[in-house]
Amino acid sequence: MKKLLNLPNILTLCNLLCGCAAVGNAFFGYFPAAFCFIIGGAVFDFFDGFAARALGISGPIGKELDSLADVITFGFAPAAMVFVLLQGILAPTGFDGLNFLTFSAYLIAAFSALRLAKFNTDERQTMGFIGLPTPANALFWAALSCALSGGGICVFYGLIALVLLSCWLLISEIPMFALKFKHFQRKGNELRIGFASTAALFLVAGLVIGLYFKQAFVGFCWGVVAVIVLYIVLSLLTNHKQRAAVEK
Repeated sequence: MKKLLNLPNILTLCNLLCGCAAVGNAFFGYFPAAFCFIIGGAVFDFFDGFAARALGISGPIGKELDSLADVITFGFAPAAMVFVLLQGILAPTGFDGLNFLTFSAYLIAAFSALRLAKFNTDERQTMGFIGLPTPANALFWAALSCALSGGGICVFYGLIALVLLSCWLLISEIPMFALKFKHFQRKGNELRIGFASTAALFLVAGLVIGLYFKQAFVGFCWGVVAVIVLYIVLSLLTNHKQRAAVEK
């Protein structure tokens, strides 16, 4: 029992509980609470790995448990939010025959599970990622769901297109950088430091703009969306630059 309930596994279970709470709040339409629980899950997901490395505890049980928790928190929870969002957008339009399209939201959960399975069997992803990480995808969809209060049929189709794009990014062969610092010197960490600094500016800017319009939380959510888009764009540009250097 003690081997099963070590500190890293306890933190992973906290991640799982946050995911379950996020799903429950999503189906009741409490998007801000669901978003906060997904953020909480991401924090626990970071510290369970950190604790495992610090304590020298690793094993197949922890690895499998981590993936199972991530499927709920970063797969099913954002998928539930998008499903409810699509239902809410479609309802006032009168296009009831398109209800079946709202279930496309659950592709997020399916491809997140595939992404995690791929990660567990891919030895290339030690200091970086191949494809969009599930936490980043989950934060994007959770923030976007909170930021969008409505929309017409064009927004409905646009969201479905984004779902398909994000599913492709999850399992793509596009290298994406990880926020793992080998050391605390600037040299070698320019990309990570630059991203973290710009991300902080985006979040502050979103919050300030939101406060101006008396919608601070919505502004913060748009800031999170901008940060995830920035992460994807920087990864693509870095990958292109590295490939060009190799070809030369």
